[in-house]
Amino acid sequence: MHPNDPALKSFIDVAEQSDFPIQNLPFGIFSTAAQPQARAGVAVGDWVLDLSVLESKGLLKPAAHDVFGDATLNAFIGLGRQMWRETREAISLLLRHDNPVLRDDAVLRSLALVSRSEVQMHLPIKVGGYTDFYSSKEHATNVGSMFRDPANALLPNWLHLPVGYNGRASSVIVSGVDVRRPMGQVKPPSAEQPLFAACAKLDFELETAFIIGGDTALGAAVTVSEAEPLMFGMVLLNDWSARDIQQWEYVPLGPFNAKTFATSISPWIVTMEALEPFRVPGPVQAPEPLPYLRQSGAHSFDIALSVDLQPENAEKPTTICRTNYRAMYWSMAQQLAHHTVSGCNVSVGDLMASGTISGATPDSCGSMLELSWNGQRPLTLVDGITQRSFLEDGDRVTLRGWCQGAGYRIGFGEVAARVLPVLPNRC
Repeated sequence: MHPNDPALKSFIDVAEQSDFPIQNLPFGIFSTAAQPQARAGVAVGDWVLDLSVLESKGLLKPAAHDVFGDATLNAFIGLGRQMWRETREAISLLLRHDNPVLRDDAVLRSLALVSRSEVQMHLPIKVGGYTDFYSSKEHATNVGSMFRDPANALLPNWLHLPVGYNGRASSVIVSGVDVRRPMGQVKPPSAEQPLFAACAKLDFELETAFIIGGDTALGAAVTVSEAEPLMFGMVLLNDWSARDIQQWEYVPLGPFNAKTFATSISPWIVTMEALEPFRVPGPVQAPEPLPYLRQSGAHSFDIALSVDLQPENAEKPTTICRTNYRAMYWSMAQQLAHHTVSGCNVSVGDLMASGTISGATPDSCGSMLELSWNGQRPLTLVDGITQRSFLEDGDRVTLRGWCQGAGYRIGFGEVAARVLPVLPNRC
C-alpha cells in the first residue's frame, strides 16, 4: 500500500479533521520535559513518533551514522530524495493498523510515542539562506494599486520573472515564539524629517515556504524540471512586516529593517510526496515566460489557508482571511529555477518563501495592509465592536493550512505568535 493511499489506516486513532493522518507523516524537531534533548519526530494524530527511538532500535536506519538524534533535520534531509521516500514508507508501515511490530509492543510504544500536548517544538532546520518571493498576482496588484497607479499596478518586470529578495535567516523562528514590535525610522506624511519610533503599522503576511533538500554547485543553474526533486517539503510562514518602516526605507533597494526582525514558520514540514495527490494547474501565464521558466502540467497545489486574529482579552479569535495557494502565479519550480539561473548555489535547509498569498475577493487578502486597505477600511472583529487596521500589542495571529482529501486531510498544523510591546528602555 502506498503511503498516500486514502484507504490506509493506523493503529493510532486519528480524527477525520486531524491535520496529521497516516497519509501525512510530517517531520519536525521536538523535546519533552523528561527528555530535554531536541530530536526528530513525525506527527500522527495527537501523537509524536520519536524517530530517534526507532533509529536506536534498528527499525529505522537511513544512514550509517545516527541522524534522528540531531537537533535539526538537515543531516536527514541531506541524504536525498530516495532516502526520504524509503524512510517515509518504513514509518508508514510501522504505523499501519495491521502491523504488530509497534502496535503490539507496549514497551516500545511507551518509548516511541509521545503525546503532542507534552512536547516543545523547535525550529526544524538550520536555515542557511532565506529568500522571500513576491509571487501572488492579486497581492502585487493590490499593493501596486494602493501605492502607485491602479491602471499600472504591476511593475513591468512582474509578469516576466518571479520577483524576490534575500532575507535574514538568523531571525527565522518557530511557531510559538512571540514577536516584539520593532523600532525603526519612519517618516509620517506630515513630517519634514524621519523619526525614530516604534512601528505603528505592524502586519502579518500569509505565506508558505519550501525547504531545499540538496546542495548545488556555485555557477550551476537548476532547471524547472530539476527543481521539484530538490524540494524536501513545505511549511507555513508568517513574514512579519513593519509597513511604516518599510515605506520609508524600501526605495531604492527594497525592505530591510521592516522585515529582518522576525519570520515565523510552522514546526512540522509536510513532505512534497505527501502533497502529491493535491497537485493542480497554476494560473495561465501571459505573456509566456522566457524558455528557462516555461513549464507544463500541474505545478501548483490545492492548499486551503486561513488567518485568525485574537486580541489579548478577546474570548475567541476572528477568522480574517481565507484563501488558497493554488492562485499563486509563479510556481515553486519557477522560483527555484530563476533563483539559480545566475549561478547562485543553494544548500540543504535553505528556506524559499512564496510571498504573501492573496486571492481575488476582499476576505482572501493575506495581509492587514490589504484587508484594511492601508487603514482606510478597518476590520471589525467577531465581537462587533473591536476594530483593527494593523496589529496591536497582545494580538495573537494564527496561520493554518491544509489539503482536503476523501475522508482525511493533509495539514500543516499552525504557525502562531503573539505581538509583544517594545521594550521600555528602547522607547
